[in-house]
Amino acid sequence: MLVDFGKASWIAKARQQPEKVRMVMNKIGTDGLLPTIDAVLRKLDQPLSMGYCNVGAVAAVGRGVTRFAVGDRVASNGKHAEFVSVPVNLCAHIPDAVTDDAAAFTVIGAIALQGIRLVKPTLGECVVVTGLGLVGLITVQLLRAQGCRVLGLDFDPAKLALARQFGAETVDLLVRDDPIAAAERFSRGRGVDAVIITAATKSNEPMHQAAQMCRKRGRIVLVGVTGLELSRADFFEKELTFQVSCSYGSGRYDPEYEEKGHDYPIGFVRWTEQRNFEAVLDMLATGWLDVLPLISHRFAIEDAAAAYDLISSNAPSLGVVLRYPVADDAGSAADSTLRVAPKSKQSKVTIGFVGAGNYAGGVLIPAFADTPARLKTVTSANGVSGSHAAKKYGIEFSSTDNEALLADPDVNALVVSTRHSSHARWVCNAFAAGKHTFVEKPLAMTLDELREIEQAASDAGNCGEAVLLMVGFNRRFAPQVQRIKELLRGASGSKSFVMTVNAGAIPAAHWTQDPEVGGGRVVGEACHFIDLLRFLAGTPIKSWQRQQMVAGTGDTLSIQLQFADGSIGTVHYFANGPKSFPKERLEVFAGGRALQFDNFRKLKGYGWPGFSKMNLWRQDKGQKACAAAFGLAGFKRGRCLRTGAGAGYTLLHYRDGW
Repeated sequence: MLVDFGKASWIAKARQQPEKVRMVMNKIGTDGLLPTIDAVLRKLDQPLSMGYCNVGAVAAVGRGVTRFAVGDRVASNGKHAEFVSVPVNLCAHIPDAVTDDAAAFTVIGAIALQGIRLVKPTLGECVVVTGLGLVGLITVQLLRAQGCRVLGLDFDPAKLALARQFGAETVDLLVRDDPIAAAERFSRGRGVDAVIITAATKSNEPMHQAAQMCRKRGRIVLVGVTGLELSRADFFEKELTFQVSCSYGSGRYDPEYEEKGHDYPIGFVRWTEQRNFEAVLDMLATGWLDVLPLISHRFAIEDAAAAYDLISSNAPSLGVVLRYPVADDAGSAADSTLRVAPKSKQSKVTIGFVGAGNYAGGVLIPAFADTPARLKTVTSANGVSGSHAAKKYGIEFSSTDNEALLADPDVNALVVSTRHSSHARWVCNAFAAGKHTFVEKPLAMTLDELREIEQAASDAGNCGEAVLLMVGFNRRFAPQVQRIKELLRGASGSKSFVMTVNAGAIPAAHWTQDPEVGGGRVVGEACHFIDLLRFLAGTPIKSWQRQQMVAGTGDTLSIQLQFADGSIGTVHYFANGPKSFPKERLEVFAGGRALQFDNFRKLKGYGWPGFSKMNLWRQDKGQKACAAAFGLAGFKRGRCLRTGAGAGYTLLHYRDGW
């Protein structure tokens, strides 16, 4: 599916994703045509790691991992790569009796097994399997192992022959056998107990046929993809149950289980993703499941492109196994840095990037690529996004070795754009290594982390290191914001600010909502707008209050700020608005005058002598100017400004845009 989607034209992609087209149209209306084109091109340009079934040996384990040791043979849902980093709950030990080739089918076998678990078959029941591809043929075998009678439906004579080899009766749809009549005979006139649909088709016919085949109160489970225009009469008269199976077991798409390694108690959730993996491997070890007849092709990983061409063509194929070099030839996990581009710039500033996610690859790295700085290394968790960014922007090396980046004497500045929970740690490590640091907001997630940063800066200063720290509050560098700042210098008295942010909803399970990883949206994003008002007011915040909507995830709220000079500001950060409404609007009132600033495109003045408006052809949120300022402040000035009376630490202090 991914290969076909990647090869499709823009029009074909749009037809497959009408909801994305609506998002694009909304963005054109709020942000303008050119920024929308840039955003769409960035999204389409992002590489996707292929694959999710693999077998290998453990090369290293993370902190707290006790169930696996270096050298263990494991199957996992890692990507197709020589080295993959896999969460602990998505790996399973391989029994000695199971070959590597067979174990490579563990994850796809778990998909079949999860569909069976939802059907809840009992000994002697008759079950129809519609679609005899890889998942369907594994489903046939697992049902037979549970003592079920199985009827398989497909158009492919070769797959039908395999199903018969595994003990199923079959119906050849290519010769127009009547599947409903065949199911009636197969069930001895009673109707089948259940239907598992493992086919991939846009047609609604498999669902209609499944309902027609079932007995009263039969069960239908969809594992594959079909049309879902259901007939109420089909389901109403027989009181049928219908369920869609979610991948390979309980825990799928739950970040607590998959990413953090929190297992479900076995007394309450018997079959998780990992325990389904183990069950499949046990079936392979006992011989009740045989996947070797399903292997139609084998390719060396160097020929993987040919493998993908095969499976996306009309040529017959079933299970395609990719083989990697043997351990002695594959290198080691330490081989984690790849040269991508030659050294192209001579500069006093040599930058290493930590993180190459969506924002870094789409905004930050291109902004620094426009500066005179030398871009030496980018690190990323899995290497794919980092290598893509390196190729696109001429970065010399792509790596997954953060320690080597910190130790590199050539790199004198880091740009950090990892998840929020790691920002403080990276800043402290950078100070200890004597490197200047640009860190995306937020600087820290807790006051304790902030104190750690202050101590690290103090320690670096005591060692004579003039290290600079800059937080990526780019909006203060936007040209229209700079113009507002100029105008406010001529305004007397206190000022009033109203910042309205149509932030949009983000699911509660998203990492930014996790208090331990993202810190929540106030710490993670609303800080941008607090900083913006602080910059425009030009004076410290004296006090603040917050009013929060009780319903939802806590990201619809208003923050009231009182500044030291008597100015006031309000940040309305709302997650309950429509995407068709512009994201950011600022209103400023000062000395009988007003400014209205809409979404970094239009700035209009009311009552300002010599100023009426400043409009841009395209949005400019200040990212490029922010990146340029880091180089200027961090290296041309060559020093830090001390802040905090008697504090004894060194931080870069922002003043009038610096």
